[in-house]
Amino acid sequence: MKKLFLFLLFTALVYKGFTQEIPRFNPDTIKTITLDSTVNIKAEKLNVETFIRKVMYDTSFYQSFRDMKRYTFIAENRIYSYDKKNKVDGKIYRKIRHNNSGPYKMEYLVKQDTGKIYKKNGKYQLYTVEMFDYIFMNSYNTDFVPNAPKPDGKGGTNESYKDKLKTLVFNPGRPVKVPFIGSKTEIFSANMRQYYDYGFISGTYLDSIPVYRFRVSVKPDLSSWTKDGIMIKELVTIFDKRNFNILGRYIDMKYSNMLFDFDVQMNIEMGYFGEDKLPTKITYQGNWDYPFKKEERASFLIVHKDYKLEKGK
Repeated sequence: MKKLFLFLLFTALVYKGFTQEIPRFNPDTIKTITLDSTVNIKAEKLNVETFIRKVMYDTSFYQSFRDMKRYTFIAENRIYSYDKKNKVDGKIYRKIRHNNSGPYKMEYLVKQDTGKIYKKNGKYQLYTVEMFDYIFMNSYNTDFVPNAPKPDGKGGTNESYKDKLKTLVFNPGRPVKVPFIGSKTEIFSANMRQYYDYGFISGTYLDSIPVYRFRVSVKPDLSSWTKDGIMIKELVTIFDKRNFNILGRYIDMKYSNMLFDFDVQMNIEMGYFGEDKLPTKITYQGNWDYPFKKEERASFLIVHKDYKLEKGK
């Protein structure tokens, strides 16, 4: 159960009590967008339902991660963990070359650890960090390594968690079978729509790309009791106007009951490299608390750069 909740929390992605010792990472693709004042809906023949369908059934966003297998690139990963007073008690920095020229190779250019990172058995102190390593650092990630064996020779449990992660991040709004959360992820269902505002506006991404920003947010006039029962507080998706490609996604999740408590935010940004759309930045901040387990607080910054398309890929 612990692994399941941590995996879900990892997708979702600020804990407001974080110390200013670490500047807050860019939490939303809106920061990279210049928004227009209005958008002519009739001329564009768009409505909210157009965006909802695209959010729920798009496959290109996830495909962008799989397309990284065709490229050699540099990944810079920064991880911070925090104590109960929100002081940094652990830091990880990795600079990695992912070489896909021929058989996949991973080369550590820089590898630095300080603070309380590992247990005596060599495993990470925080399961959140372990999951980060599993997903983004490729130590045993089958998504980035073609034909790689399952992580432990069994595969089943972690693969199940990955399926739930894919749904929450890449197709939000679809149902996810999670104990004690149930239908709270179905933010576009007839029942949940009464709690959300849905809207879009046009703008410019990275100074040159015309985009729409589609935002789902909890209605401000709801009672505090109702708001507390809503898990996904905000979902922002950035669409390229020219082809409706998804270029960014931000998720804000917060929920508390007798069994667990979490408050997390995650942001993913894409960029064009030739004809491909590839991940350029992923940020995460959050905390979770689970009975009889140590509370976990962490923030991540993942930057991918220097993409080079390899021959025959």
